[in-house]
Amino acid sequence: MSIFSENFSTEPWWWQGFRPPAPGEDPLPAGAVGTLVIGAGYAGTACALRLAEAGEEVLVLEAGALGQGASTRSGGQVSGGVNVGKGPDRKPVPAHRKAALLRDAAAGFTLFETLLERHQIRCGYHRGGRINGFWTPQHAEAWRQRLPELNEHARSEAVLLGREEVAAALGSDFYHGGVHIGRAGHVQPAEFYGGLLAAARRAGARFLGGVPVRRVARIPGGFRAETARGTLTAGRVVFATNAYTGAVARGLAPDLRRGLVPVTTHMIATEELPEGLARRVLPANPGVSETRRVISHYRLSPDGRRLLFGGRASFFPLDERRTSALLHRALLARFPQLRGLRVTHGWGGRVAMTIDRLPHLGGGEGRYFVAGCQGSGVTMMTYLGHSLAEKILSGASDPVNAYDDGLPPHHPLYDGTPWFMPVLGSWYQLLDARERRAA
Repeated sequence: MSIFSENFSTEPWWWQGFRPPAPGEDPLPAGAVGTLVIGAGYAGTACALRLAEAGEEVLVLEAGALGQGASTRSGGQVSGGVNVGKGPDRKPVPAHRKAALLRDAAAGFTLFETLLERHQIRCGYHRGGRINGFWTPQHAEAWRQRLPELNEHARSEAVLLGREEVAAALGSDFYHGGVHIGRAGHVQPAEFYGGLLAAARRAGARFLGGVPVRRVARIPGGFRAETARGTLTAGRVVFATNAYTGAVARGLAPDLRRGLVPVTTHMIATEELPEGLARRVLPANPGVSETRRVISHYRLSPDGRRLLFGGRASFFPLDERRTSALLHRALLARFPQLRGLRVTHGWGGRVAMTIDRLPHLGGGEGRYFVAGCQGSGVTMMTYLGHSLAEKILSGASDPVNAYDDGLPPHHPLYDGTPWFMPVLGSWYQLLDARERRAA
């Protein structure tokens, strides 16, 4: 029997709640604009919202449909923490900097909940926490050491769980225990984006989809942007293109592009679970992630009837049916009782990683950027876009938060094309499998 439903779709299941609007034919402004934001995802939209609320003139340009990228394709999990434990050189982040990063991550979660209330965004928000399942028993010790700083600085409300506790909360005995993050939950990410977009438009920000920006050059008094519909000028420019930086024009922001590693991640949605199974799978309704290198993540749909399962199914280019089949196999490894449940939707999208595994924002003299959410974009990119707007409005040169520390670091052998990901990703998968077998 096929694992796919008869009406299998490669569109995100989330688009049934909010579909990115088809680009129109509205012309570019005839005169100069105050701020040009390139990229209409969470970061660009949150930045535009804050600027417009302060009375600034804002134009947001998007190469495709508004929100068609990761902002309406993600797993929709939200939390107030970010992985700031160690960089790629394996040296610990200094304690004072780690504390600042965690405090600002916590502020991002507070902002997210504030925006929901202030703008009455209805997006199926469920504050049911998140469980990180331990891939091996040895992972428990690293988390035990992290809990004090997470709870002190990020207010994570994190507690360790034994194997039986995790099995009861998930309806699966796949993990060797885990950690429960209380200050976390999940949303319908496309509906959250739609609400954020509507709020920014009400505040006066203007959005145009289907307008790829080809080149931006500094001119006296501002910037000139060459687009697929013509040329415009702006007093300042914000790059909020994240994993899609360089997708339209490689030379658009080369200094930013060289610091970002775009990685394609995938998701599937199952058909509705039978009533009995729906009560036994994820009965506590948390978001779920894992402590392996190449994680899987999953949660129930807002109505509790479907399982939304995601991860990096492959580091090689594959079509949606093949990546969906790989995710379905991973799903059954965790929930063998779902054998026979078919897949109705399978899709992919890009996330941006950085060499130091941290998000970044910054800029000055009229040119700004925000990027590198490490696959945790709902709260982080919203917060960083908002923070960048505060930086612009203040006009101060001092950092606006701990992530305001300049461009993501570069590597001399990397030009923005992730040629190494198939090898590196496959190596990580091999290490995960070896550690799991040993456990």
